[in-house]
Amino acid sequence: MSTTPTSNFIRTIIDADLASGKHSIIVTRFPPEPNGYLHVGHAKSICLNFGLAEDYRGKCNLRFDDTNPEKESNEYAQSIQDDVRWLGFQWDGEVRWASDYFEQLYGFAVELIEKGLAYVEDLSAEEMREYRGTLTQPGKNSPYRDRSVAENLDLFARMRAGEFADGARVLRAKIDMASPNINLRDPAIYRIRRAHHIRTGDAWCIYPMYDYTHCISDALEGITHSICTLEFEDHRPLYDWVLDNITIACHPRQYEFSRLELHYTITSKRKLLQLVNEQKVSGWDDPRMPTIQGMRRRGYTAAGLREFARRIGVSRSENSVDMAIMEGAIREDLEARAPRVMAVINPLKVTLTNFEGATSREADFHPNHPEFGKRIVPISASLYIEADDFAEAPPPGWKRLTLGGEVRLRHSYVMRCDEVIKDSSGNVIELLCSIDHATLGKNPEGRKVKGVIHYLSCEHAIPAEIRLYDRLFTVAEPDADREIDFCNYLNPESLKVVQGWVEASVKDAAPETHYQFERLGYFCTDRRDHQPVSRPVFNRTVTLKDSWTKEQS
Repeated sequence: MSTTPTSNFIRTIIDADLASGKHSIIVTRFPPEPNGYLHVGHAKSICLNFGLAEDYRGKCNLRFDDTNPEKESNEYAQSIQDDVRWLGFQWDGEVRWASDYFEQLYGFAVELIEKGLAYVEDLSAEEMREYRGTLTQPGKNSPYRDRSVAENLDLFARMRAGEFADGARVLRAKIDMASPNINLRDPAIYRIRRAHHIRTGDAWCIYPMYDYTHCISDALEGITHSICTLEFEDHRPLYDWVLDNITIACHPRQYEFSRLELHYTITSKRKLLQLVNEQKVSGWDDPRMPTIQGMRRRGYTAAGLREFARRIGVSRSENSVDMAIMEGAIREDLEARAPRVMAVINPLKVTLTNFEGATSREADFHPNHPEFGKRIVPISASLYIEADDFAEAPPPGWKRLTLGGEVRLRHSYVMRCDEVIKDSSGNVIELLCSIDHATLGKNPEGRKVKGVIHYLSCEHAIPAEIRLYDRLFTVAEPDADREIDFCNYLNPESLKVVQGWVEASVKDAAPETHYQFERLGYFCTDRRDHQPVSRPVFNRTVTLKDSWTKEQS
């Protein structure tokens, strides 16, 4: 995988800023709200902000936007820190919180009031919407807009003291109710909200709004490049207005890039929460979820996700990405790092009628990485093979097993199928086969055997729960049509749980251990349910090849 940073418009800006002396060091930040688990779109932002700081030898802060106490929890905050570390990054210094600045934010609001640039509003939320106007019609001034500075200071202090009911009043910035940018039509910057805060408890009953908080937090931290997604482009004038009108030394610049839209999934926190609450998935870390926790549990690697972020790049144009690009990056990373073993998912029993005594061979865990070591691959009189590797009426070009045909057993003998045993319904339940004893590690004389299949010795194989994960939705853009419930497109085949068998060499594997099951795909021991020896659980991370596109065409 490439480690060379991909050029983009943000890097061009940073290069120019450093060359001109505007900045001697860059400082970025990743500012999530701790109100849910991070998803693949956040992973892109993490890789961008922390990656820039890393590449330019700057700093990146982790700051929680904890201004909405009703939806926030320490569970979410801890999971976010875990995700950032797992992806391979470390923030500068201690974790920062918007609540660290609550007193300063309040002081800057007082300053805006004193300058005649903020006022206390008595209109209800519904009345404020009516006064706000539309995209084509300007808003109109509130009847409370011209309150005196003294009255506004008094009312704002009383808001903080808890004299008024929730929602009874807000503090608004006084900008321009006729602005074509609705975000500048006297936006609310403080509201009354009696809610227990995860860090400040009940010390505050008023909380600052995001647009007001974010820019000041950036400035207080000396952020040089405040990078966010394109939906905040219309908010940038408000970002600048706040910083232009308070007494603060630093004025960061905001730059916007396109958010990630990944096919066959969704990245709306609200809709992801709906999937969890309606038990469409097993939780936030369900391996079908696009959350970082879910992708990690499925077996996606941090290096693979970082490579995915590098490949899709950063731009201001639409960033609609096919799932195959992410799967390709994961597959490529696992190809180099995952030991190879044999497993059987859909077992068909084989009895070797001429087997003589126990035997085994030594095999590499990876053909290109001798440092991975070797393991013993045993064979016995009874074997499991994949049922899909046998066909009574084989199609043209068939290279696997059929009645009277031969295949090579991986790392072992050439085997011929001599007889097929069926149940009363005509289903194949067992094959009687024979091995050519002269072919252990050798090619047979006088004939060519084209096919190679994997197998397990029944005597030595370990039973395992194998979870076959697929894409969560059946269409590329499940939430594109607002008239149709996105849940209608849930893929009923997104999870199949089967009882399979694995090599004994994996019996002590710890949770989150990756393997390539030869000819089947890449798998990972489940980080929550897997118990070495007693209850092995393997999640399919990704197939060996991208078969989805072909199946859907």
